[in-house]
Amino acid sequence: MSSKGGKKKKSSLDYPQLARMVVAGAAKASGNEGAAQDDAPEAKFEAGLYVVATPIGNLGDVTLRALVTLASCDIVACEDTRNSGLLLQKYGIKKRLISYHDHNADEKRPEILKHIEAGEAVALISDAGLPLVADPGFRLVRGCVDAGYSVTVIPGASAGLTALAASGLPTDAFYFAGFLPPKTSARIKDLESLKPIEATLIFYEAPQRLAASLKDMHAALGNRGAAVARELTKLFEEVKRGELHTLAAYYAAHPPKGEIVVIVAPPGKNTEVSGDPDEILRALLRTESLRDAVAIAVEATGMKKSEIYARALWLSGKSGK
Repeated sequence: MSSKGGKKKKSSLDYPQLARMVVAGAAKASGNEGAAQDDAPEAKFEAGLYVVATPIGNLGDVTLRALVTLASCDIVACEDTRNSGLLLQKYGIKKRLISYHDHNADEKRPEILKHIEAGEAVALISDAGLPLVADPGFRLVRGCVDAGYSVTVIPGASAGLTALAASGLPTDAFYFAGFLPPKTSARIKDLESLKPIEATLIFYEAPQRLAASLKDMHAALGNRGAAVARELTKLFEEVKRGELHTLAAYYAAHPPKGEIVVIVAPPGKNTEVSGDPDEILRALLRTESLRDAVAIAVEATGMKKSEIYARALWLSGKSGK
């Protein structure tokens, strides 16, 4: 099981300050020079919905177009006004915020559509990444399309695609499955329906359910190659690659924190991995201590600890034989 992690060197760039300079420059270029002197200059946008991607961690991943759009729209609709308020504050952008999430979408959608009908430009953002990916933005976009309102997408960071690119697994065809159900029976049922799909699978998962989900993936999909990407673009970014059963055992012994994406290889001889204990131990010993490798392999194989320990000593050249 390979990994990439550890503390990253903090950038010396002041991204919020650079963002304010970019927005101010855009306002000046549009002829609105007076606004360019303010912290949050505005260049009036046409009425419509603007779907804007925001960083999934590193502030430097925001696009110039996203900054100009957020500064120029009349209203920003967001999942959590506190999170988005802090984000906009860091970029020096002051806007009216409307809460729009799973629990109030039916109530707030008509209100947002009325703002657009009145000639206002509304930006839609999620807490991180591209809206509509595992959030309720679809119905709002559908409502705008049905009403004949303009819909513009400002692309940018996406946790799923970032994890896929880092996974080392096939990228020619992939299927985004989002969040699995929290209960085991429903989760396995969903996973079994995904088993025949000839594509790499992408899942989002909560840290407290990761080990159980990986175990169920192993049970439903077979022992495929996989990768767990955690805290992408952030200071403690980590990508662990291995087989589903070894990853399940690892995270059962090492409960994770942060936001997580799981990438699972498609079915086939080139991506499924055998349950040979020596193969499992060789993979683990590349990244884990002897003690941790033994503990994880025991969990993954169900073999006796003494047998796994003896194999680990032999494979690592410490058996003396």
